[in-house]
Amino acid sequence: MENPSRIPLFPLDVVLLPAMTLPLHIFEPRYKIMIARCISESIEFGIVLASDKAVARVGCTAKIVRKVKDYPDRRMDILTEGHDVFHIIEVLDEKAYYEGRIEYLADEPLAVDARQEARVTALFRQCHALLFDQAWVDEDPKDSANLAYWMAARLPMELQQRQALLEMRQENKRRESLLQWLATFVPKLVERRKGRQRAGGNGHGLN
Repeated sequence: MENPSRIPLFPLDVVLLPAMTLPLHIFEPRYKIMIARCISESIEFGIVLASDKAVARVGCTAKIVRKVKDYPDRRMDILTEGHDVFHIIEVLDEKAYYEGRIEYLADEPLAVDARQEARVTALFRQCHALLFDQAWVDEDPKDSANLAYWMAARLPMELQQRQALLEMRQENKRRESLLQWLATFVPKLVERRKGRQRAGGNGHGLN
């Protein structure tokens, strides 16, 4: 089935990435209508980053994995998953909610860089261990073409940094950007841990 060129739009203060899961609480009347349509017609909607200044032109389609909970007033909790990256050609204001006429953005072919992949994976694992005080034990992504997206979804990155990754059309460039972010962020975590250790050994602990 061919991807539709016109989809419902859901502007949010979030950046959805391909293969990223995102729970949503639907409470606004217009989005209740929109999500009900998406469920009944088995179609995806587009999530785009919305800030006080503007709405991003590049977003990611969201597939509704399942409806988690219904409320008496027709609010609902749903679980979504990111699928395809798109660019908004035109915003359409013809229904209770916005729609977009879009084009889908494909990645350029991935030229495998084993050294780069090893470096970013090692830094990601180190970052996870520092953040959560435990080694990474979950499964690694099955699709190496989405490695940077997969990692970014699990890291405390700023929205604009995630948006920049979403707009890149080369996986190697996404990995390089992620490497630069991790190379700055990990030393901060190391210093934070050293600070906690110094504080814990300053003679003021519990007797």
